[in-house]
Amino acid sequence: MHRRDLLASGIALGLAPTLSLPSLRRARAQGPAPLRTHALSLLGEPSLPADFTHWPWVNPEAPKGGELALTALGSFDSFNPYILRGTPAVGLGNIYDTLLKESSDEASTEYAHLAGVIEVPADRKGVAFELRPEARWHDGRPVTAEDVVFTFDALRTHGRPFYRAYWADVTDVVAEGPRRVVFRFRGNENRELALILGQLAVLPKHWWEGKDFSRPILEPPLGSGPYRIERFEPGRGITYRRVPEYWGRDLPTMRGTNNFDTMRYEYFRDTTVALEAFKAGQIDFRTENIAKDWATAYDFPAVRRGLVKRDEIRHELPTGMQAFAVNLRRSLFGDARVRRALIEVFDFEWMNANLFYGSYTRTQSYFSNSELASSGLPQGRELAILEGFRGRIPDPVFTEPYTLPVTDGSGNNREGARRALALLREAGWTVRERRLVNAQGQPFEFEILLNGPSFERVALPYVQWLQRLGMNPRVRTVDPAQYRVRMDAFDFDMTVGGAGQSLSPGNEQRDYWTCEKARQNGSRNISGICDPAIDELVELVINAPDREELVARTRALDRVLLWHHYMIPHWHIRTFRIAWWDKLDRPPRNPRYNLALDSWWVDPSREGAVEQARQQQPAR
Repeated sequence: MHRRDLLASGIALGLAPTLSLPSLRRARAQGPAPLRTHALSLLGEPSLPADFTHWPWVNPEAPKGGELALTALGSFDSFNPYILRGTPAVGLGNIYDTLLKESSDEASTEYAHLAGVIEVPADRKGVAFELRPEARWHDGRPVTAEDVVFTFDALRTHGRPFYRAYWADVTDVVAEGPRRVVFRFRGNENRELALILGQLAVLPKHWWEGKDFSRPILEPPLGSGPYRIERFEPGRGITYRRVPEYWGRDLPTMRGTNNFDTMRYEYFRDTTVALEAFKAGQIDFRTENIAKDWATAYDFPAVRRGLVKRDEIRHELPTGMQAFAVNLRRSLFGDARVRRALIEVFDFEWMNANLFYGSYTRTQSYFSNSELASSGLPQGRELAILEGFRGRIPDPVFTEPYTLPVTDGSGNNREGARRALALLREAGWTVRERRLVNAQGQPFEFEILLNGPSFERVALPYVQWLQRLGMNPRVRTVDPAQYRVRMDAFDFDMTVGGAGQSLSPGNEQRDYWTCEKARQNGSRNISGICDPAIDELVELVINAPDREELVARTRALDRVLLWHHYMIPHWHIRTFRIAWWDKLDRPPRNPRYNLALDSWWVDPSREGAVEQARQQQPAR
């Protein structure tokens, strides 16, 4: 019997309780005792005990001090990141505390943070959090259960649509005392809901009273977290300063983290300018997402002199799906044969060889780099699940392994073009006078919307391949603020999109794939996917009773999504590519599922020398 089962039955540590007969009768009438714990996990028991002192990967004695300068792209005009309106500044999560803190070394596991105790009833139809008595806002007032209730209600009423999807199974939230808040659930099938609620960043009710939560703000908000906003210039930069009297600085979830006295984010128009700022010494740390730059742009004097370091850190994160996503709300993309034709001419092998220096792997699943990804033909439990949808999902699900086309990388993808043209003819498109048109003579033309120039080098070759079919695609690049507005309104034909995934998919799948979210502006169902069978598969995933069933149900959902050809899959990499000026230091190892930059620090013995050297260092 697991420790959790022992606790639920009223027996802990192998010691049977001694109860009088009346007490025993009352206990039987009340039912099994709730589980009171310091952590929650979907995949088994948490690995860290209740008395752990710090995360295993951090340096608990890391020195505090110094500044970390980072980049951001675009602009900002709001300090409210929870609503559709406005463009929020980066880094706002630093000023708030969450009820629980996610472990970066364990999958789907969270530990007590703002809440000191987690209580789960025996029937699992809810969760209660008891806040730590020492928890304080930056103005000195205590964090209360009423703050939690206010936050939940404000986000569900005025927040971005995914909150309503995330919390759809919460029926009630009640403050049962100054520090105890209880969430009640519709049922007990949604196994991850307690963990999802643990991720809630709590906001101060007294600060927000009299303010319109649905509107953007540029007044620095009150928080309870390790940092507060020190200064900002809208659209250009923002600086956060560490709160020396932060109430949670000695918590096991915080020791060895948040070591920088200040964190400064400088905004740049695009990644090219941001890279030059890093090379000039204006920025301290950088993650590199462009393979060409990683291969060619880091041969500059500071690197050769050892002032700038580089590394690739292996991670175990599911890589999810990045893709060219079409907007199914446009009739142009309504036919699955048309969408498959778009896939057939996408020459990943040529791109990987000529643009990416062979550094990427083609993404073959919406849940890539994890055991949740489907492959081959469905078997066993996965097949049994899919049989329940036969006739309502694409027939090849049962007869063909899903595969993406593979070319020789020469750039002469004639076979792919032939297959694409055959599919387009079946869908009613023909080539007339070198233009692809439908029966009414309307041309096949659309716009690929991008939020920065870095993806133009990918989109433009793709446009050339599509033009060989007689299509007329065009690329439009807009600034990040305009891009966000258009995406929230689903005002696009094709864009770079997809879905990030975790090792325990759950409620967020509603926001990615369901009919309700396809109709809701600002949702993450950017493609507008709406299929009753997919809706049902999503609910099966959310309500999976155990890990084995979750894997089978997720693979079934993955397979159906793939066979609808909703997206033109891109690629992924299984490392973090990072570069930093050598004033920074880091723990000897990295956690499995995160870069964990918050556990780095400034080395006082190197800071002065590096600062002096980089002030004298030419950019090239």
